[in-house]
Amino acid sequence: MWWFQQGLSFLPVALVVWSAATFVFSYITAIVLRHVDPLVPYISDTGTIPPERCLFGIMLNVSSFLGMATMYVRYKQVYALNPDKSRIVKLNKIGLMLGLMSCFGLCIIANFQKCILYYIHVVGACLTFGVGAIYMLVQTILSYLMQPEIHSKDIFWIRLTVLLWCGSSIASMFVSSVVLYSGLYGTDLVQKLHWHPQEKGYTAHIISTASEWSLAFSFLSFFLTYIRDFQKISLRAVVSLHGQTLYNTPQSSVTDEQRLLIAGSI
Repeated sequence: MWWFQQGLSFLPVALVVWSAATFVFSYITAIVLRHVDPLVPYISDTGTIPPERCLFGIMLNVSSFLGMATMYVRYKQVYALNPDKSRIVKLNKIGLMLGLMSCFGLCIIANFQKCILYYIHVVGACLTFGVGAIYMLVQTILSYLMQPEIHSKDIFWIRLTVLLWCGSSIASMFVSSVVLYSGLYGTDLVQKLHWHPQEKGYTAHIISTASEWSLAFSFLSFFLTYIRDFQKISLRAVVSLHGQTLYNTPQSSVTDEQRLLIAGSI
């Protein structure tokens, strides 16, 4: 059995590989068609003009679904390992809520392009990266609370390092974006897809775009730390029938022995 076939480790693997492929494929398409500049454009700019916009949207929606599935499995695993620790259980529920909000933000980014509905796109970005960073913080705290009984200290330090990487990328992107869109370098920069090194604001633009790429890959790196944990968990849904027919009639009586015969699991 391959390492990614153990437990549910394929989920974070699929999330990271698919999301990275989304960025790379849309970037390559936009570059080949000369819709953006080759040197670190905004990720959203590579999904603004058809046909890469269509590819970008579809693939990000799939990433959102994979993200929700991964975060749900993480929630179930942490709860199963710490059912009697109220502090961890509470933080775990908060983490799941934050994670689902982050995935919803990713759906907004996928379906509301930057150059069409800019402010809605920004809301999606804040949910994805802002709320997502808080999700990473909660999971790092959970890792701290669960070590060394549940797992080693190494995984906590790795997640803390990735969290600091994420935080520094957010700070760098925020400062450079405020400078860039402050009005000092002109207006309507949101619609601008091509930049020249001689233009004013080019340095701030490059810092902002590089920070966005760094931020995106810090998120992907965080989910890579789930692979080893997910090798030790499996989930299944049990099918339990309440009758032997599907007619709209009073529930028929089914004995425990019959229920075992007609019920199954997926």
